[in-house]
This record gives sequence, structure tokens and C-alpha cells, in this order.
Amino acid sequence: MRLLPLTSLLAALAVSGSWTAVSAAATQPARTQPNVLLIISDDLRSWLGSYGDPQAHTPNLDRLAARGTLFKNALCPAPLCNPSRTALLTGLRPSETGVYNNNGLTLSEAIPDAVTLPLYFKNNGYYVSGAGKITHDVTPGGSVRISDWDDFGPAKLGRNKPTVQVNEWKWAVVPNQKESELEDYAFTSYIVDRLQRKHDKPFFLACGLRRPHVAWNVPEKYFDLHPLDTIEQPPIKADDLDDVPPLGRRMALAHYDDKAIRAIPQGPEKLIQAYRAAVSSMDAQVGRLLDALDSGPARDNTIIILVGDNGWNHGEKQHWAKSVLWKESTDVPMLVVVPGLTKPNTVSAQPVDFLSIFPTLCDLAGLPIPANCKGPSLRPLLADPQATWAYPAMSTMGRGNHALCDGRYRYIRYADGTEELYDHTTDPNEWTNIASHPETAPIKARFAKYLPVTEAATKGKQTDKQGDAKGNAEE
Repeated sequence: MRLLPLTSLLAALAVSGSWTAVSAAATQPARTQPNVLLIISDDLRSWLGSYGDPQAHTPNLDRLAARGTLFKNALCPAPLCNPSRTALLTGLRPSETGVYNNNGLTLSEAIPDAVTLPLYFKNNGYYVSGAGKITHDVTPGGSVRISDWDDFGPAKLGRNKPTVQVNEWKWAVVPNQKESELEDYAFTSYIVDRLQRKHDKPFFLACGLRRPHVAWNVPEKYFDLHPLDTIEQPPIKADDLDDVPPLGRRMALAHYDDKAIRAIPQGPEKLIQAYRAAVSSMDAQVGRLLDALDSGPARDNTIIILVGDNGWNHGEKQHWAKSVLWKESTDVPMLVVVPGLTKPNTVSAQPVDFLSIFPTLCDLAGLPIPANCKGPSLRPLLADPQATWAYPAMSTMGRGNHALCDGRYRYIRYADGTEELYDHTTDPNEWTNIASHPETAPIKARFAKYLPVTEAATKGKQTDKQGDAKGNAEE
């Protein structure tokens, strides 16, 4: 049982050996270790064809899903880029690191001595290379700690400025021939090059794709896949915030209120079209990565993991964007392919989160799992997606605010002790908060056992609105 009530970061770091290089080659017999391809998409909710979305145009993500296991109840560690990525790369939750927001400290500032996932594989004999948004930035020397990688790039890229901007919302219809000038194309090209090389040791490659993060600046052909007159809004309940505690309402309405969205010409449909176009653009880059892997020398010995760093609300609970603890902002795609272990077209409904990625990759590579990795390895679910699973998944938004899911219920507790509880068997849209019903007390008590015992102080700036508007929308 690896997922226990969480201890402090200092306790995790006290095991000094867990943060030092361990030479697998020196301690274990010679073996063929698997390669790793990690793909992280920015602000990607589960609007994919493989997740049952009829409006999606995601053929490459869907063919990736068909090759292995799709996790239909995967949660990000936090519905914001910086804390979510910090957790994935360290195996530590925001409540342990103090990294809760986009406008606070980055991973390298908050935990300067941390041995991250790429560094751990580098220390254990892997060639490690990355490009794009893996941490909270793409610039080597910023939040990207160059010493974690054998190489990282490209370092400097121009961005197409949006042709339309309304408040925080920005999008542009880019000429198709300009696609090769966009950031995600360049990030993908960098990793494609490394996938097609022959390597004299196993590789760990990471590609961070910015889309579908705003600004939604993508080529015209991707907008054409989603004609405006075919766009449908998700189901929305007008009074959905009425039974939500004050802290939840404040998160929902900060900066992204429904009234401002509807003031935009063509309103919600235009924003959803631009978002979907950005998803399709990102999907095309995933296709390039898969093609490069399949035509290269490492096709049959490469683990693939694709995740979105957090989700995105499109008007549900009068909220647009992320930074809330409901399913649209916390539930993300997670697709895993492990040669020789996963079976094609398999689906797991068990609740999982990113705290399992670091230990899972160590487990699959035959490396010791560092003590800082608190999550359980996903190996049992990769071998049998229906296997028994005793661990809830958790997401954190700001200090003291957490959502826990077990596959049926979502339980939210805010820093002031107020609560929400939703039963997905009868309420898949999370419209009715049943936390005040007396018969739910045992359910809430069961979830409460998994809440953090201690909460690290915030490292860096934090606003009283659980994250500032520019930090949330631009980073």
C-alpha cells in the first residue's frame, strides 16, 4: 500500500539515498532496458475520439490509445500547469512541495536538489533528451534545469501572435503553410530526430506540446475540421453553483465568468471551436512522433505515456479554463503503451493520477523506486486493466483544497472545511452536491483518510483568488 496519508517534503528528502544517482548497470545483470517516450499536452481535457467524444477529430491520439491501455479516470495532481508538472516530475504532491500555483516558484526554484524523473533516468544510464513544455517553461536555464538532460531544445522560437484577442481569450487562424514555423512543430521535430537515430544505450525522450493551451493559434485546416455551425456546448445547468461552497464559487467565477464569455461575438461556440482546432493541431504532432517511432529502430522496445497536464472547463459551473476541482479541469487523458505488457484496445476505469508515473517507469525499467515516489506503480493495471485497485486519485488546487475520486464518487474538501460530494452513477455531470446528506458521512470519512496530514507553506507568491488570471491563462 504505497499511497498513505502524505508526509512532509522534509521527511521524503531525509532519505538521502533516494535523491542520489544509482547505477543500475553496476548493481544488476546486463539486460535490455525499455526506451521511454513521454508526451505531455497542455490543458487537454478528455475530448478525444477514444474517450467517446463524437465531435473530436483526434485520429493519432486514437491510434495511440488503440495500441495499449486508456485510463478513463485519470486525474492531474493539480488543475494548473506548474504544480501538476512539478508533481509528475518529482513524485511529490503540491502539499509536499509547496508548489500550488503558476505564479509561485518553479520546480527548480522550489526544490533545487530534487532528482527529477529525467535526471533519475540519466543517472541510471539512459540517454535523456527533451523539448517543449515539460516543466513550466520551455527555455533552458529558466525552469528547465539543463543538468537534468543530456540535451534539451530548441531553446528559442518565435510565436505567432493572435489575430483575435478578447479579454483572456486569444486565437488565430494561421496559414497552413506556416505550420512548420509553430512551436509545437519545432518541439516535435527535435524529438522526431532522436527517435530516428540509433542509440548505444536506452533513451528517455520527453516532448511537451503547448496546444491546446491558449493562445489557440493553429493552421486553418484544423479550424476547418470543426465548422462553427457544428459546435455543441457541453451540458450546462444554469444554477449549478447554488449548492457549491463559497470557496468553490470564488474559484469558478474568478476571471472566467460566463457573462464575459457570452459577450464575445459568437460566444462560447467560437471558443470551443478554437480549442478543438488546437487539440487537432496537437494531435497531428502526436502522429509525427508515432510515425517516427514506428519507422525507427526502437519501435518494439519503447514505452509510450501520453497525458494532459490538466483539463479545461467550457462553461460547466459557469467556469471557463482550469483552476477548479471539478472533473472537467482535473480529469485528463492518460494513454500508456508498454511492449510485452499492455494489450491493444484496453480500458481501465480505476482511478489513477500522475503520482504513479515516476514509480511506474522505474518499475518497468527495472530501476529502484526512489523513496520520494509516493504513488503506486501502475504495472498491475497495465497487465490487467480490471485488477483490484485500492487507491483513490487526488488533485489539489491551492493550499488546503483537494478533490479525491474513487471511480464512483468525487469528494472535494476546501481549506475552510466545506465540502462537495458527487455520485457519478446518478450524476455524471456533477450537478448535485450531496455532501450535506447524512447518509454520505461514511463515504466522506473514507475519503478523508487520504487527505494530506500536513500542508506545505506556499513557495512564492499566491493571490487570494487561487491563482492570477494571466498566470493561469498564459503559462
